[in-house]
Amino acid sequence: MQKSNRLASPADMPVMASSRPSASSADGHGLAQAIVDTIREPLLVLDKDLRVVTANRSFYLTFKMHRQDVQDRPFYQLGEGEWNIPELRLLLKNIAPQQAVMEAYEVERDFAGLGRRVMLLNARKVFYLESAHDTILLAIEDITERRAMEREVNDFLHQKDILLQEMRHRVANSLQIIASILLIKARAVRSEETRLHLQDAHKRVMSVAAMQKQLHAAEPGAMIELGPYLTRLCETLASSMIGNRRPVSLKVHVEDGTATSSQAVSIGLIVTELVINALKHAFPDDRADGTITVTYQLAEPNWRLSVSDNGIGRPEGNLDKLVPGLGTTIVEALARQLEAHVDALMTPFGTTVSVTRAKFVSRPAAPTSATDPGLCGARD
Repeated sequence: MQKSNRLASPADMPVMASSRPSASSADGHGLAQAIVDTIREPLLVLDKDLRVVTANRSFYLTFKMHRQDVQDRPFYQLGEGEWNIPELRLLLKNIAPQQAVMEAYEVERDFAGLGRRVMLLNARKVFYLESAHDTILLAIEDITERRAMEREVNDFLHQKDILLQEMRHRVANSLQIIASILLIKARAVRSEETRLHLQDAHKRVMSVAAMQKQLHAAEPGAMIELGPYLTRLCETLASSMIGNRRPVSLKVHVEDGTATSSQAVSIGLIVTELVINALKHAFPDDRADGTITVTYQLAEPNWRLSVSDNGIGRPEGNLDKLVPGLGTTIVEALARQLEAHVDALMTPFGTTVSVTRAKFVSRPAAPTSATDPGLCGARD
């Protein structure tokens, strides 16, 4: 059972006027009964002792009762005693003296002629303008089908979560198998070019596996904290792609920020591709002070992701597009999905590739000074 009970002011209570002196008592009772009968939900009017003053047609039809089984009987004695709930009796008893209301009180019982049903009860006191006589309105709603649908939805969601976990487990195993096959083939082939392609494919599969592992720890539909996500991703990349084989370090500087799981996947893939590209091209001589730095800067709603290295760069030093290749194509496609653009700055001191998503709102210049340049707006 579930209840929701709160104190209410007289303004919350229904107010009924007494019958005028010229109106007969029978006419007043008939009018009141007609009004009660128009309500579609089962409705009872109780006195202060919880005896039934009147019930509407919906109550008789729903619970398959007759007038002689209901009228002037205590509410908790109706039927086969299914309403005889001590907590419910106490709540109804306190409505009149405490001027309270009872809202959303759930009762699940076996009702005669109906079987197992879930009923939602709401009750409140009725004030009379010209009389000290008070009654309680008790409305009853059958929510059995609603609760059954909710259980079905919950069961469906639970099954979906189980299937999703199974799918993730199978995907992780498949990625591990593919990575192992690629590594075996890379060791077996004689062509150096083929070996390099297979090793690149192995690294990409391992990076996808690493991202899947990081994202699976989050709740479904939850926003991903980019700081921990990119940090753990880069730790995995450094372990699998650098290890103790190369004198290159991978550093991470990430400001606070969140992203959806799909956005986090795209950002993670971009980082992976750019790190692979730096390891492949920036340090041909494996110099001891080689460093790759992943940086994420946030100025909501704008952000910038950059991967920089202190490798050989390009002597002429200019702002240029990335060298065409598979990694470049992947990065640019992912950036378009994020509504961002890619820039590459190559100097004799290294290379920095930036993926920027920036939206600026144009604002008119303030007319306070002739030299005030104002704010210029641009849209990406």
